[in-house]
Formats: sequence, structure tokens, C-alpha cells
Amino acid sequence: MKAATWAGVNEIAVEDVPEPTILNDRDVILKIRQSVTCGSDLHLVGGYIPFMRAGDVMGHEFIGEVVEVGREVRDRKVGDRVVVAPFAACGSCWYCRQELYSLCDNGNPDPGITEGLWGQSPGGCFGYSHAMGGYAGSHAEYMRVPYADVGTFVVPEAIPDTRAVFASDAASTGWMGADLAGTKPGDVVAVWGAGGVGQMAARAAMLLGAEQVVVVDRVPERLQQVREHIGAEAVDYTSTDVVAELRERTGGRGPDVCIEAVGMEAHAPGAPGIYD
Repeated sequence: MKAATWAGVNEIAVEDVPEPTILNDRDVILKIRQSVTCGSDLHLVGGYIPFMRAGDVMGHEFIGEVVEVGREVRDRKVGDRVVVAPFAACGSCWYCRQELYSLCDNGNPDPGITEGLWGQSPGGCFGYSHAMGGYAGSHAEYMRVPYADVGTFVVPEAIPDTRAVFASDAASTGWMGADLAGTKPGDVVAVWGAGGVGQMAARAAMLLGAEQVVVVDRVPERLQQVREHIGAEAVDYTSTDVVAELRERTGGRGPDVCIEAVGMEAHAPGAPGIYD
């Protein structure tokens, strides 16, 4: 089958790779319907994430159709259209029982790397280096998904692929940012970063009842999307003093909630940006 693979720093290749097979009884095989390039994929391409190997299949934000199921899979069947969480989680360890799925004790089949680096290992993440389990990602025709009853979610027929796919990562991550920040009705919320996650965080804040949401970025197309599709205010930080602008827009008080939705490789004007 064809897949988009990591070939080196700033190098991506489309290659023929073996089709996945059931390895464990709780696996399913998906035929990928849509796979989205997450901003985190760019960190892999840029060489910021170690332990990638040439030929690794990338991608962790996706929707697919179940074409094969393992013997112990109970809640999924062939033909199900599912959106999938980026992290592999067993659903039964202590961390999963606390709903801390990204820390799953069993999701990373190769924990030695991160245990050596950090003293402990997080769960596994699809298509995101051998430090995170070495799983093949979703930028391919087919993909193996372990612990399918835990990390896959059936999509209702009325929802098209292009809307459902973002529940895999961008929408859920954006919602988590707004939720962890404690956004509540009446709040003024400022979001730094107008990429996919930033826009989803802004929309999530609005759904949680925020009275005013302002998104800060520098890319005109992104800022236009914020205005047109999210319905939030937009600020270009290259053309104004952001702190002064936020105070001006909030009667001198400033935002109640601030969400950083850039995460890595952020840009800044002036001397700090040059130094960085």
C-alpha cells in the first residue's frame, strides 16, 4: 500500500509499505477515509522530535472504516465508520481508570526510551516516533489500531467525514484547552495561535459561555478564518501591541482566561524573535 513516510529532516516520501495485520486480539484494521496533517506533524518534519526512523508512517488525526477485527473486540464491527483518538490506551490500567489515557501503562510497547529520558513513560501515540511506541500512522491506505473498543468512536451517519475527522485531535485538544483553563459563562478569553487547535479552542470557549473571545496570530488567512468561521475577534500581533489591544477591547481589565495554542516553534516580533 502507499503511505506518507518520514525520510529525514524536512523530507517526506510516498512509499510502498506492507499492509497492516492483526497483531493482538483487541486490534482492528481500518481503511483510512481521511487523514489530517496536525501541526504536531510539522515538529516531526522539522526534526524537533527525536527517535524517528526513515520509513516511519506519519499521521495521528484520522477517520476510517473498520475492515477487520480481532477476536476480543466487542464493540466494533466490520463496516463501522470510526474516528480515533491519537493515543493508544488500554482502558483498564490505573491511569486509564482515572481517565488519564495519554499516560496509559500499556499503550506504549517500547517504554524504555522515555523511561530513560524522563524516568517514566507516557502512552503510545500513532505515527509519532519510536519514543511514543513506534506505531505506524494514518497517512496510509490502511492502519492497525490497538485497543479498538477504547480509542475508536463510531460516527453517526448524519455527520460527514470532513466534520468528524477533527474530533480525533484538533477539536478535542482545543476543547481540552478551554476546559482546563476553567472557561465559564461571561468570561473574556484570549487565545494565542489561530491554527486548527487555536480555532477549536476559541470555538470551545464560546460554547462554554465566554462572552468575548479574541484570537491572536499573524497569518492573514488564519485571522480571516477566525472572523468568518469561528465568529471570534482577531488580532494581528505584528501590527499592534497585544497587551494594550486586549486592555482596550476589555475596558482596561484584560482577559479572564488565556490559552496558549501554539505549543512549539512560536514566532515573536522584535529582539525576542531574533534571539529565538
